[in-house]
Amino acid sequence: MSNEGLYGLPPRELVEPAAGAVQYSPLIPGAQDLEAQADQSLDAINVLAPPGTVEQRYVLAQGLRALKVGGTLTALAPKAKGGSRLAKELKAFGLEVAEDARRHHRICEVVRPAAPDLAEALAAGAPRLSPDLGLWTQPGIFSWDRIDPGTALLLGRLPPQAGVGADFGCGLGYLAHGVLASPEVTGLTLIDIDRRAVECARRNVDDPRAKVVWADVRQGDLGLSDLDFVVMNPPFHDGGAEDRALGAAFIAQAAGALRHGGKLLMVANRHLPYERPLADSFGAKVKLLAEEGGYKLYEARR
Repeated sequence: MSNEGLYGLPPRELVEPAAGAVQYSPLIPGAQDLEAQADQSLDAINVLAPPGTVEQRYVLAQGLRALKVGGTLTALAPKAKGGSRLAKELKAFGLEVAEDARRHHRICEVVRPAAPDLAEALAAGAPRLSPDLGLWTQPGIFSWDRIDPGTALLLGRLPPQAGVGADFGCGLGYLAHGVLASPEVTGLTLIDIDRRAVECARRNVDDPRAKVVWADVRQGDLGLSDLDFVVMNPPFHDGGAEDRALGAAFIAQAAGALRHGGKLLMVANRHLPYERPLADSFGAKVKLLAEEGGYKLYEARR
């Protein structure tokens, strides 16, 4: 029986995964952890390569590490989102690359040799404690090497919270530190769609009041209700493309999780039109608290 892996959701017209292929993307809650897959244990793997240079090289190296000698790795990406570098990155591992171009994607296929040169890529993309941030982080996580200015604005204007709350899209847990600085907070659920962020947040937020959950906020079923507050800096990119529906979904889920009188504190890029979804979920109880540095900070009450 073939033992095949899949990383991400490549277009099926370009790559057809084997039935039963195991999903390894950290952005699909419930997927397996590619880093935990044993060396030389997979017969084949298909990878929708991420666009970031360090992250892409790391994912390719992890896929090759997990492949048996003679196993096949098929990697693809849109040309404008890292696809143009794929062949170069694979050749840097000492591999022979068969390359194709279809539907604005580059598709590369390689066969794993006995000893590909993976050590540098694996080290460069691994989790690490950042001396600048003072946090555990990893390339590929949102704002992995700096504090996002929107999050910084929200944290700088954050009044002391109280009761039970949630941080939607928690990332590394930077904002959660500010929330938990208030002794009146009795519980905080941190949620992120990125398993790598969740694992880092669990290391970064060492507080018995905090619980970190790997989940897609948009899907609901989070088990959250009657919350006193929600804080969030919602994403607005999905697969590298701007998707304003992401923030709207976060707003709707926050409204559903808050008790009557509960409060949402949300920061967003200034150009994103979230006034309508805020009004749809919270009516007239929405205030613009700040607008600076390309960001808007809102408070909304149930």
